[in-house]
Amino acid sequence: MVETGRRYELIRRAMAEHELDAVVVAGSEYTGFEGAVRYLSGFLIVHRYAYVVLPLEAEPTIVFPAEARYVGEHGQTWIDEQVFAEHPGEWLAARLAGKRVGVYGLDYVLAARDFAAMQHKVNLVPFDQEFDLARAIKSEAELESVRESVRINVDGFHAFREAYAPGRSAAEALAPAEELFVERGCGRQTMNMVLVGPEFAIARDDLVLGDFCIPSLEIAGPGGHWVEISRALGAPSTEVGRMLEAYEEYFEAAKSALRAGATAHDVHRAVSEGFTDRGYALGHVTGHSIGMTMIEHPKIGEGVETELAENMVFSMHPHAISVDGRECLYMQDTWRVTGDGGEPLAGLPMQIYR
Repeated sequence: MVETGRRYELIRRAMAEHELDAVVVAGSEYTGFEGAVRYLSGFLIVHRYAYVVLPLEAEPTIVFPAEARYVGEHGQTWIDEQVFAEHPGEWLAARLAGKRVGVYGLDYVLAARDFAAMQHKVNLVPFDQEFDLARAIKSEAELESVRESVRINVDGFHAFREAYAPGRSAAEALAPAEELFVERGCGRQTMNMVLVGPEFAIARDDLVLGDFCIPSLEIAGPGGHWVEISRALGAPSTEVGRMLEAYEEYFEAAKSALRAGATAHDVHRAVSEGFTDRGYALGHVTGHSIGMTMIEHPKIGEGVETELAENMVFSMHPHAISVDGRECLYMQDTWRVTGDGGEPLAGLPMQIYR
C-alpha cells in the first residue's frame, strides 16, 4: 500500500501546515464529486454519499449513512474502520468535538443536516483548495491510471467518429462510445454530451446532428482518474475555421507554457492569446487540474498565481464563442506538466476531423 501511504502523507502535510487535527472528505454520487473519497479510501460511491475522516495521527475511518445500506461495494475500501451511522453528522460531531477540522466539500458536497449537527461542536474549516493542491502532483502509479483513461477515451472518440453522420441522432452517435466505455471499466463514471451552438446538451434520440458536430467526452477509467479528450467533426463554417486557427496556436503554446515553475495565470495568458486577439469570448474555464475528482484546483485562469509542478495533470478546453453567440469551438485535451512544457497525452492532432 505504498501509494496509499503516499496519499495520506501528502494530505497530513497540508493538515499540519494549516494546524488541523483532522480532515473530513465528503463525496456524493453526483458525477465527478465522488473522487476525493475514492482517493483516500479506494471506495467508489454508487448511491448517496460517504465521508472519510483522516486524523493527523490516528487511522482513518469511512462513514456511510445507515438508511441506505448499499452506497457502493464496501469491500473496495482499504480502510478497516467502517461506520454505518443513523445520522452521520451526529457521529462526526461526537468523534471530532472540539477539534479544528478541515472539510473537503464544505460548500458543495457536505449534506446540510450533517453540517447542522457539527457546526456548533466542531471548528469546521474549508479545505478544498488545500486538499486539491496537496494531491495535484501525480505519482507514477497515478499517471499510469491517467494514461489508461486517456487510451479508453481516445478509443471512445474514434467510436463516436465512426458512428457520426449528418442526420443521425446524438444518441445513435454516442451509443457505441458509451458501450466501449462500460466494457473498458468506466462503469457510471462518464459524462458525455454534444454541443448545440455554444451550449452543452445530453445526447438524446430527438437531437439530430448536422454537418458539424462537437462531442464533449469526459470519462474515468478503472483506476478512477478522470480525463477529457475530444475533437470536432464535420464541415466547419468560415467563423469556426478562424477559431480553429486560434486552437492551433493554443495547442502549440501549451507545449511550452505548461511547464514546471509557470503560474496558472501565465498559462492562461499564453494559451488564450490567439482567441482574444481574434475577438472571441471564452465561455468556459480555459483549463483545470483533473484527477480522481473531475474538476480540481487550480484552474487555468486570470489571476490564479498557483505555481505548476512536474506531473500535475490538466484538462485544457478553451471554449471559443462567436460575437453573436451562435457558433463555437470546444475541443478537449488532457496534459501532463513537465520541466520543459506540456505533454498532450492523447496524441491526437489538433484538427477538425472531416
